[in-house]
Amino acid sequence: MSNDWLISLGFCLVAYLSGSLPFSIWITRLILGVDVRDGGSGHATTTNTVRQVGFAAGAVVLLLDLAKGFIPTYLALHYAPFPWVAPVVAGLVVVGHCWPVFAGFRGGMGLASAGASLLAVQYSYALIGLAFLIVLVLVIRHSAKAAFFAGLLMGPLMMLIGASQLLVWASFAVGVVVAVRFLSDWNRHYKELWLDRDLDQA
Repeated sequence: MSNDWLISLGFCLVAYLSGSLPFSIWITRLILGVDVRDGGSGHATTTNTVRQVGFAAGAVVLLLDLAKGFIPTYLALHYAPFPWVAPVVAGLVVVGHCWPVFAGFRGGMGLASAGASLLAVQYSYALIGLAFLIVLVLVIRHSAKAAFFAGLLMGPLMMLIGASQLLVWASFAVGVVVAVRFLSDWNRHYKELWLDRDLDQA
């Protein structure tokens, strides 16, 4: 195996391990001494951190989750020996976030890391993807279903609006992972999300 392939595999491994850093679990445990997954949605997410610990802690988790998606993808985009490495890295970061090796493979939903990975590739078009997700949430009024459809449609959307080939492939990579992850919440009636929580049970 050539050095270029070994380097590429190294990028992929680091991407998964970066995604696996469970910041919401660590920060909630540090502040409250509890596992963020034991309450709320049961997921290691920014929103669940906000509900249990507050906005300040949630903001820290969000920034760290964005960083663990952006940095590996940016480095792969600029320093990996093959162009295909960046989209694969983007997808593996989200896989790590959703199924983290450092947290018993029970992680978050992957949206922050997915979005940051796409921003690292081509930020202007990635922002259009974010707007598309927001529109779906407002129309469907169910975060899981909106994220599922956004994940499936992100790659085709990027193709339609003329994004770079790398962003198209990265969008397919992270989108499929996000869609699969949000299937677990397809029938959930949220209490902890602002837009679609059951107000009678809030």
